[in-house]
Amino acid sequence: MYLSALLIFSINSVSAQKNVLEKSEDQVKLFNAQQRFFAGDYKGALIVYYDLLKSKPTDANVIFHIAECNFGMAKYAEALENAKKAEAIDPKANEGLSLLLGKLYHMNADLEGALKEFTAYKALVGEGKKAKDSDVDVYIAQVKVAKDLMAKALEVKVDNAGDVINSEYDDKTPSITADGKTMIFTSRRPGRSSALDIEGDKKYFEDIYISRWDSIKKNWRDAELLPGSINTEGHDACSSISPDGKSLFIYKNDIDGESRGGDIYIAKLSSSGKWGAPKSLGSPVNTTFFEGGACISPDGNTLYFVSERPGGFGHADIYTSKHLPNGEWDKPVNLGKDINTAEDEGGIFLAPDGKTLFFSSNSSNSMGGYDIFKTVNENGKWSIPYNLGYPINTVANDMNMTLAVDAQTGYFNSDRKGGLGDIDIYKVDLSSYMVLEKEMKRKPIETGPAMAILKGTIFNASEGKAMAVEVVIYDEAGAKVGSTMSSDGSGEYFITLPAGKTYLVKIDSEGYKAIDEKVEVTLAKTGATTIVKHYLLYKK
Repeated sequence: MYLSALLIFSINSVSAQKNVLEKSEDQVKLFNAQQRFFAGDYKGALIVYYDLLKSKPTDANVIFHIAECNFGMAKYAEALENAKKAEAIDPKANEGLSLLLGKLYHMNADLEGALKEFTAYKALVGEGKKAKDSDVDVYIAQVKVAKDLMAKALEVKVDNAGDVINSEYDDKTPSITADGKTMIFTSRRPGRSSALDIEGDKKYFEDIYISRWDSIKKNWRDAELLPGSINTEGHDACSSISPDGKSLFIYKNDIDGESRGGDIYIAKLSSSGKWGAPKSLGSPVNTTFFEGGACISPDGNTLYFVSERPGGFGHADIYTSKHLPNGEWDKPVNLGKDINTAEDEGGIFLAPDGKTLFFSSNSSNSMGGYDIFKTVNENGKWSIPYNLGYPINTVANDMNMTLAVDAQTGYFNSDRKGGLGDIDIYKVDLSSYMVLEKEMKRKPIETGPAMAILKGTIFNASEGKAMAVEVVIYDEAGAKVGSTMSSDGSGEYFITLPAGKTYLVKIDSEGYKAIDEKVEVTLAKTGATTIVKHYLLYKK
């Protein structure tokens, strides 16, 4: 009897020790998986979680963590499947389950389902630090914005730009010249380098591509790598091309070089048609923090860019800087709390009118992810940002709007469903809307392009040399509406103006006879209105 009891005790003791060891081993695995997850190694964490699942196939908490990894790897269908599976086994398996489900329903435009899950999570964690750190209040606000904007959809057609531009890889940050004839964009397809960014997201390094408009076939030609030496073995991304197509703003991030952290560079197009080597904008624009997303005003005097430097209103804010007479950039100024939020702003583009700024934000005023907004500068003050609305914006990430001078067609990038790759470039017909006004209202009547291009060259008449002089434009009432400088290398000048008006062009250079000429900028029915005027300056 005693031996039998001892044997039973020994067996139970061994079994208990085994259970403790197994439990301890599982806890170590769980800890290691979580450490990998927090380090961004979702694939590594997933391997460990699946190993844990072998012995615990119905462990709802492990299945939830698998869904988390799927989400981190942008495998959203698998994430939703596993999150639902975890919920079916145990809805209380992890307090983060309802938050994850809310995000996934939101991404699938199941707004009622998303709102239900976000509200449940908020009730679970209360109003404290967890709610704030999770951004659940932002998500709830975004769902409400999405419901509102989808209920009053704009009558616009949004189309994928097609395989002449897009690939199976990420294609983004489109930018077109004011005349609408050149598009540049960034792609993660195999290009200048066929290497993967192993230390980053394991995708191909970014390169800059270019496409030209075929005026006969009325479409874009096949995109190709930007010729020259601008693309390198590392990340090279276009931010924007200047309205005249002569300057290219580039984002570079060289971990071992001078652009560590991410800096803005500029490349110039020479008179021979070749791009010069990119040069850093330097201090005070660039810092040791991230800077990117730069664009410039049509007159070349005002720079807008995105920075994560300290002192802003959120993680990434929009700043502006003036071009000084000595060729340097003035101390950057934050665009202010009406534009910048506690979230991220980026994807900036200044329209050819020089006063309408398009940008993207993932604030509580978006439908979810990033939305495209616009603000108009009137008398030195920016208007309250206006959401461009659905279907330009969706519950996906919609960013980087760009327009030609006619403001008839826009291009932007989105990771919405149905693309050729993870991120694609889309085009939208905006001809029925007042795009350059504060709000996205329909045009009362069919009108032509709002803006036009005035360009040409200025040369010394006696020697035939290009001249760098100021070209000043006045309206018929005598008010100054703009100015620009011609290039000392080519004599070229370029300025955008409201179409359908008559202007006075004044060129007054010391030692030369002044030019004072009326120029009628007619209103074209379609396409970019371009007026070409060449001037010869005669000595007095």
